[in-house]
Amino acid sequence: MIGTGSSSTTRQRKIREQCGSCPNRFSKDKRQVIAEDSDTTEVESSTDEEDRWKEVARAAEIPADYYNIQKLVKYIKAGNQTATIVSLCCLKDYDLSTQINQFAIQDIGGLEVLVNILECSDTKCALGALTVLSEITLNIDIRKTIVDLDGIPLIVDILNSSMKDLKTMAAETLAHVSKVRLARKYVRTCGGIPKLVDLIDIKLSILQTPRDQLNAEDLEYLNMARAGARALWTLADSKHNMEQMRKSGIVPLMARLLKSCHIDVVIPIMGTVQKCSSEPKFQLAITTEGMIADIVTHLSAECIDLKMEGSTAIYKCAFDETTRDLVREAGGLEPLVTIIKDKTVRENKPLLRGATGAIWMCAISDVNVKQLDNMRAVNHLVALLNDEDDEVLTNVTGALSECVRFQSNRETLRQAGGLPLMVALLNSSHAPLLENLAKALKECAEDSDSMRILEELDAVRLIWSLLKNTSPRVQAHAAYAICPCVSNANDSAELVRSLVGAMELVVGLLKSREIMVLSAVCAAIATIAQDQTNLAILTDLRVIYKLADLVNTTDDLLRMNLAAAVAACACFGNNTEELGRLRTVTPIVTYMTSDNPMVHRSTAMALEKLSMDPQNCITMHQSGVVPFLLECIGSTNKELQLAAAGCLRNIRELALRAEEYLLKIDDD
Repeated sequence: MIGTGSSSTTRQRKIREQCGSCPNRFSKDKRQVIAEDSDTTEVESSTDEEDRWKEVARAAEIPADYYNIQKLVKYIKAGNQTATIVSLCCLKDYDLSTQINQFAIQDIGGLEVLVNILECSDTKCALGALTVLSEITLNIDIRKTIVDLDGIPLIVDILNSSMKDLKTMAAETLAHVSKVRLARKYVRTCGGIPKLVDLIDIKLSILQTPRDQLNAEDLEYLNMARAGARALWTLADSKHNMEQMRKSGIVPLMARLLKSCHIDVVIPIMGTVQKCSSEPKFQLAITTEGMIADIVTHLSAECIDLKMEGSTAIYKCAFDETTRDLVREAGGLEPLVTIIKDKTVRENKPLLRGATGAIWMCAISDVNVKQLDNMRAVNHLVALLNDEDDEVLTNVTGALSECVRFQSNRETLRQAGGLPLMVALLNSSHAPLLENLAKALKECAEDSDSMRILEELDAVRLIWSLLKNTSPRVQAHAAYAICPCVSNANDSAELVRSLVGAMELVVGLLKSREIMVLSAVCAAIATIAQDQTNLAILTDLRVIYKLADLVNTTDDLLRMNLAAAVAACACFGNNTEELGRLRTVTPIVTYMTSDNPMVHRSTAMALEKLSMDPQNCITMHQSGVVPFLLECIGSTNKELQLAAAGCLRNIRELALRAEEYLLKIDDD
């Protein structure tokens, strides 16, 4: 007899002091375990919604199989070893994927019995119990119940078995149960991850041989690897688990399994690669292990899931230039474009998100954009601008923002009718989408023909309204987009003044705590202030006082745009003298110590304007600006040369006047 007598029907599993793989797993309260793992938030075994779902399912007409299954569970409870094995075999003959049959086992206390069987020494009984559990754990409530019954450590212990089919079924069960967050925690703390990683360590010859040509033993290894890969795929939802997998040596094994000819093995391992590719350490490992070429190969597979996981993995990894080059060299751009132009995949949003995201990241490299142009990628991306999914639109506009850095693509976008679609999307509330729209429209505004269309569509007003968005990144990119819009508008000065409260909004953002917002707003102010009437309004809004508050910065981007704003605002009224009084001169002089030549250019322009005031010239001279200006005169940048020379001229003229004044006093 095995330990599954009638007394186990009404009792919960007793708390034991320890088990083989997790010595302390029963000595901690479950809430304590949850508190120790940020990835674990599920405590209750079911929610109110799930309870209602179960009641609806039970309310249906109960079939005869329901009672037959419960009879078999009773035999398992009360029978001897032989009766238990026979009952388990009979139980497997029923369709355990249906809800009512799963309820039949659960209602009579069958889950407790099946979990108890996992402790017995008889491998046939354990295999039968795992076979049943692997099927019924498709039900989310049953998964949680298995966790509540402390079944995870028992299943993990079975991974130590020498029987391949037993380990396979244990891994299959873990693949389902680990969809519960707390289960993922228990698998890790019980040492299950290294054991699962061991399951996928099989010979490359087995992976590359068709299934019908494998002998029985190799087939067992292949099934075991597939089950292990599926379990790891589920476990990879936890960052802690991903790190444990990496330490257990999963990376080279993933690279090996990606070369498999067996799709049912490649899909879960590709899914694991995709999830792990969100971590920087894995991103580097995926590149160095040569997985990119194999991922690209699977982009042309017939399996939709494989394409989805592969394209998403590239999306996550291709922020790195080396990875982008590898994708191009492996021929990955063409299948990605093929996916997005295939109208049959429009309803498959995960695949569409992955493919458009991968194209976006790859388009960051100029050489990739040129190759994408040969495939008419811009036209295919424009066709997706009417999609209803915000993430797809975000990726599409992100890809377009990279492509339209080139004038030829601005023309292509305009001719394909992309501008009206993009302007219409400015009414969206999805911050990442708005950010990419601002970036794309900024580039389009550099083209005069595109700018005429944007003016007709009232796009400038919509872009300006993005400054009110709560996202700092949207604010920053909107401010940058305003610059070419104002510069290239037919009547830029009147355009700005026609927008009620526009300049107040811009000046108000100088109170932001985000460096990127401050930098972008300074660039916008430098552009708006080119018109004297606008500059007068900005001065009335006390813009120079807000600019003066920012001068003590070490950020080069802010320094560059802030100096440009100061240069644009200094030449109105008594702003030059007032900026000197606000002690902005010395901090701006320190900008010349930057290594960025663009900072030198805008700083020299600001110093030239400030040097119109004699007192500022004295301050500059005392701050040691002359050696820097002399060095700038030797620059190849003409604007920098002229600004530096102008500033030196003003300082020299002041010195000459002072010298003449002293000589006159001496003569008197």
